This record gives sequence, C-alpha cells and structure tokens, in this order.
Amino acid sequence: MTDQKTIYALSSGRPPVAVAVVRISGPRAGDALKALTGKLPEPRRAMFARIRDPQSNEIIDEALALFFPAPRSETGEDVAEIQLHGGRAVIAALFAALARMEGFRLAEPGEFTRRAFENGKLDLTAIEGLADLIYADTDAQRRQALRQLQGLLGNRAEDWRKRLIEAQALAEAGIDFSDEADVASNVTAQALGVARALQSEIAQALSDAARGERLREGLVVAIAGPPNAGKSTLLNRIARREASIVSPFAGTTRDVIEVHLDLAGYPVTLLDTAGIRETNDPVEREGVARARARAQAADLVLWVVDASDIAMPDPPAVANIFVVRNKIDLATKRTLDEKPSGSFGVSSTTGKGLDALLDTLAAFVNETLGSREPALVTRERQRILLQEASDALTRAIAEAQREDIFAEELRLAARALGRLTGRVDVEDILDVIFRDFCIGK
Repeated sequence: MTDQKTIYALSSGRPPVAVAVVRISGPRAGDALKALTGKLPEPRRAMFARIRDPQSNEIIDEALALFFPAPRSETGEDVAEIQLHGGRAVIAALFAALARMEGFRLAEPGEFTRRAFENGKLDLTAIEGLADLIYADTDAQRRQALRQLQGLLGNRAEDWRKRLIEAQALAEAGIDFSDEADVASNVTAQALGVARALQSEIAQALSDAARGERLREGLVVAIAGPPNAGKSTLLNRIARREASIVSPFAGTTRDVIEVHLDLAGYPVTLLDTAGIRETNDPVEREGVARARARAQAADLVLWVVDASDIAMPDPPAVANIFVVRNKIDLATKRTLDEKPSGSFGVSSTTGKGLDALLDTLAAFVNETLGSREPALVTRERQRILLQEASDALTRAIAEAQREDIFAEELRLAARALGRLTGRVDVEDILDVIFRDFCIGK
C-alpha cells in the first residue's frame, strides 16, 4: 500500500461540520503546507493561516495549520494537519489543490494507521484496539479497546517474546556446549524454568479469553417461546422502539430480528425469534428451526410464555435461561398463583415487572462480562496465536531432554508471539486487519 507518495484525507466527520480536519502524511507534507499557507509552522505549534490554491492564488479558507516532523508524529512520517471550516465546497477546494500537487494522492482506508505500523509506532494489537475504539458502542467496550490501544496485550506479548528468545539462546548454548556436561545441564535447566513460567502466564491469559471476545462482540440474549406469548412486544418494550412487528396472529415473526442495546454499560444483542411450535407451513417451519438454533447458541434465553396459559410449555434445556411470564395484566389469580419458581412476571404492554427483569438481566451481563482484571485477549486472532505459543511451550517442556527439539519449540512459540504483535510474518493478514478502517484513519 505504501508507495512513498504523500497521502491526504479528511479525518473528521462527514461534511457539513463546524470544523473539518484534513491530515497529510508523507515526505512532502511540509511542502504542502508551504504551498498552501506560504510558510511552515513551528513543529507542534498551531499557526493561523489563509489557505490558498497554489495554482490560482485564490483564498480557499482561513484555518489552523500544524506540522509534526518525522519521526515524532503519529505515522512516523512528516505529518501536516489543517483545521478549516467544514463545508463541502471548502473541503473539495482543498482536496483539488492537493490533488494537483506532484506526488500526492488520496489515502486509502486505514492507510495512516498502516504507515504508523510500518514505521514502528503501533503494533497489531494496538491497531486492533484502535479499530475497536472507533466502533465501540458501550462504555465497557471503550475501556477495553483503549487498554489494548495503550499496549495491554502488546507490551505483555513483547515481554514474553523477549524472555523466550533468551530461553532459546540458553537452550542453543546447551547444544553448542553439549560436550561440557555441567554447562549444558545448567543452561537447559534455566531455559526450562523460563518455559514453564511463560506457559503458565499464557495459559492464564487464555483462560479469560472468552470474556474479552464476548465483550467486544456483545452478549447474545434470545427471546424464545411459543407463538403469541408476546415476545415481539417484549423486545420492543426493552428496546424502547418498534423494532419488531407485533400482531395478534400466531406465526407473525418468521426470521430472527436483532436489536443491539447498551445495558448497564455492556453490549447486548437481543434476538426476537419465531414462536416455537409444530407447523406445516414450510416458511414458518424454517423460522422455528432458526429460533431453536439461535436459542441453543445464545448466552442467555428469555423463555416467554403467556401467564394466562395454565399449560405452560417446558423451556429448552440450555445453560442459562430466565422464564418470563408475560401478559400478567390479563392473567387470572389462579394462573398467577401457579407461577413456576424463579420466573419473572411482566406485562410487555404496560411495563409492569419489567424493571425487575432488566435489573436481573443487567446483573447477569455484569457477572458474565465484568471483572476487576481487564481481559488481555479480545479477538480470535489473538487467541489462536497465544494458543499456538502455549502449545509449543507445552511440547518444549515435554521434550526438554532432547535439546534440539526443545530449542525448536521455543523458537516456534516466540514466532507465534511475534506474529501476534506484527513483528514477523504478517503480510497475509494486514489487508484483513485494515479493511474495516475508515478513510482518514
């Protein structure tokens, strides 16, 4: 992607906005400021300037200009920033002036961040944290992403890698001095001690990987139950909008409807599923099959039944389930008295009992995703590479008496950690990581 051209892009919100920020990075970033403003600002000091089209000398706008010379910049290259009024015509005029300059082009998605990676300003775990920070919907997601951006996993992985390289050097010394039994035994024992300590630390990080990944993606709560129990009305009540179609006729919901919520600061995806029953309608039958599958895969099931129905159907056998007796405003005293233990009585129409259900749901989410200790692992890629390192260390410990295999397994573990941070062998995944970034970041 990087071809030594100087790149530029809008790094602020879509116009029109009060202030637009245009970033320029590359070897000619300083030349662009000189051409547009007539002089180069002091490094890292904002300068008021009239932005002129170098070709016509026409004033485009009055703005603030900043210059960050390499390597002390976000990308590691010379970087210029122009803060101007955010009208479409203003931005278009500035872009037209930059496009006419030799050696300039519009940045591609994520290219500023990719150049920061290539110049050693960020490792891959920090970049993944930056992407998660941009797309964070809840406060808990924001905190987790910011910790990754600040090096929570990257710094730890780099420390592990350095210790592994030292252990590998000791193991290879044992091979080189195999004719000196005392030396070989001593260095191999030291390397084995390092391997055991690292295997324990990485295994501990992996033990909490599911929580970090789940927080990033959101907890899945499926609303399931028989037809006409009020599942769609309950979803709309929780979502506080008409997200799902409500009808008095059974079988209205055919496909799974998803609603994303911020519940007590944590991300939750709420699913409204088709009523579970036997049917000859092929479309509804497919909807029921999908409902069963999503309920089985969900982190929690809200099994909704009609409180006025004495013959309440049995809930599915899943790990986490709340029985919700809906329509208590229409139920008789007899059916209310025969409520199953541990269930919640609510009225999706009036909202009665909903606060107690939401409080318990929030407590469940907090218990599942919350912790005093931040999760190190937040993505599948990270988990897979840490597992590779852990497996290599396990094999190394088992083969400690065979110095050549022991040293090779240590090398493989160090290589997996290098791929985690992007130090080695990552060209095949760079495009995947940066494809979801926006232009200007």
